[in-house]
Parts: sequence; structure tokens; C-alpha cells
Amino acid sequence: MENVTSTVLEATRGVRLMFYLVSPSEATYEHLTDVPNYTELAIPYFMGLMLLEAFVLASQNKRIPRVNDTVNSMTLGLLLLISQLMVIPVGIIAYSWVYNNFCLYKLPWQSPWTWWITVIAFDCGYYWFHRMAHEINLFWAAHQTHHSSEEYNLSTALRQSVIQQFTSWPFYLPIALFIPPSIFLIHRQLNLLYQFWIHTEVVSTMGPMEWILNTPSHHRVHHGRNPYCIDKNYAGMLIIWDRMFGTFQPEKDRVIYGLVHSQDTWNPLYMQFGAYWELCKRFYHTSGVQNKLCVLFMGPGWSPGTPRLGSGVPEVDYSTIPRYHKRVPRWLDIYCFVHFHIILLTVHVLSQRGS
Repeated sequence: MENVTSTVLEATRGVRLMFYLVSPSEATYEHLTDVPNYTELAIPYFMGLMLLEAFVLASQNKRIPRVNDTVNSMTLGLLLLISQLMVIPVGIIAYSWVYNNFCLYKLPWQSPWTWWITVIAFDCGYYWFHRMAHEINLFWAAHQTHHSSEEYNLSTALRQSVIQQFTSWPFYLPIALFIPPSIFLIHRQLNLLYQFWIHTEVVSTMGPMEWILNTPSHHRVHHGRNPYCIDKNYAGMLIIWDRMFGTFQPEKDRVIYGLVHSQDTWNPLYMQFGAYWELCKRFYHTSGVQNKLCVLFMGPGWSPGTPRLGSGVPEVDYSTIPRYHKRVPRWLDIYCFVHFHIILLTVHVLSQRGS
């Protein structure tokens, strides 16, 4: 019986990683170099769950994800993977430096208590990073990439910013005062993987778990551009932070997804870096040093004379909701799909050689 249980656990480990359903004994390592690249290992599960989502939607006679939007989302995620092959891991280097030089108390790396403390501590750090990524324009220019889709499905989770890896790491340095770098790296990945499955409309509500966990319902609100959705539900895995710090909003009216001001393009480079170009132009044309600084460090909707986070989010007209949907020939859809997977395979091979 014990052997059967062990076999089942090992066979389902990849799927369970996607939902944070692993035990400390399955995901604890002493050294950074021993920590697996869970994100890369999860790529087949990303694809499989996306196909399952499309099948479920089709069986319910609902609209399946658009090819152009899905390819765009996957391309933005691929750009992040490519960038990680080309730049030094600033976040983990800074974290390790703080841990090695300023650690107040070194929690034992092999202790289950350390593992569970890190679950909570990392998620709290993520909440504050994510909140500042919405409330500080300089950080929002990176994070808006993730919110640029006018759809909400599992592929949306793959829309990741290349720049954000350079803006998020300071928010995790406080936990470097007691949590080993290897345990931090494990939970940085598991927390990210958990956030994949909540990008869906297939799951409506999850009953009592809605009080504690970040769920598809809560995260749909976060991705909405309805006025009631703006700057709400920043949680990574635990929605308790939003409930504690006053940013929680339950789902009510139909959620309309995307940016307040749509970008209307499939250009992945513009979607990664275009907001910084617009920010530079706005900075240049704003008069006064104080106002220029406010352009950078106030909210994205700020302008002189408005509150810190700005004001005037337009109401959503449910009867005329435009979606950017520039059509291309079917052969070009197929070409993009094949080309994407060739590049993905190349990135995987290069990553393995780098490891």
C-alpha cells in the first residue's frame, strides 16, 4: 500500500506543483543549484491545461480562446524565458547577498516549519510588490504587459513582463533576514505556478475557499477594467492580504478585461516596452520637477490636481465592448504556431545547456 501511494504521488507530482499541492519533503533543497526549474518543467502542463480549458468551453457551447490572442500571450511569455537566458538573475543574487551578510536568524533549511513560514512570508511580499506594481507608474509600465489582454483564459497567465524581474526583487529582501535562498527560490516558483490556473472563466466560485485563497473569481476582478475592479485583489495565493489591507473586492457585475486604454496591437515588443516609451514622452511634456517625479511615482492615472492614484476611470458600456481582433490568413496562424514551438524548443535546449 505504501509503495502504491508513493507511486501515485510521484506520478501526479507535476500536476500537483501547478496547484501548490506538494509537501515540504517533496520540494526542499539545501543549495540553490539543487532547486529544479519548476517553471520550465511546467511548460507541458501549461499547454495541456490550456487545451483542456478550450475543450471544456467548447463542450459548454462557450467561445473558445482566440488564436491571435493566445499566440500573443505565449509570445510574451517566451520573451521572458529568452531574457532570463541573457541577463544575470538580479533578484536571487541580491537576496543571497542580504542573507549572507545581514541575516538575523537562519531558519533551518530542512525544517517543515521553515517551508510553511516561507509560503506565508513570500505571499505577503508578493502582495506588496503587486500592489506597488499597480500604484507606482514606473512599475506599472512593466506590469501592464500582463493586463494587456482583452480575454481571460489560461494563456493570459503567460503574459509576463521582461522588465518586471528587475522591479520586483526589493520587496522580498525583508524575508532574506531569516529564510534561506534555496527555500525562497522554491516558493517563488511555486507561487507563480499557482497563479496560472486562476486565469480562467471555467471555474465560477469555490465555496468557503474563497475566504482564504486567491481564486479565479477573485482574480477575474483584478483583471477587470470596470471601475469597481480597478486596484483590487492583488493576492498571489492567499486572498487574506487583500481582506486585511482593504483592497478586496468580490466579483459582482460582468467583468470586462484589459487595460483602461487599450493598446490595439499584437506587436509583442511594443506590449513589453511601449508603456515605457509613453511614460518617457509624458515625463518630457510635463512641466515642473515635482510634477515630473509624480509622473513616475504616482499612480498611472495621476495628473496634476488629482489624488495619488488618479481619478476618472471611464464606465464600461456593456452593449458596445470593442475587442482588437485583426484577422490574418489561416496559413499565418499555423506558421506562427509552428514557429513559436520551434523557438520554445530552442530556448529549452539552451536552458538545459546553461544549467
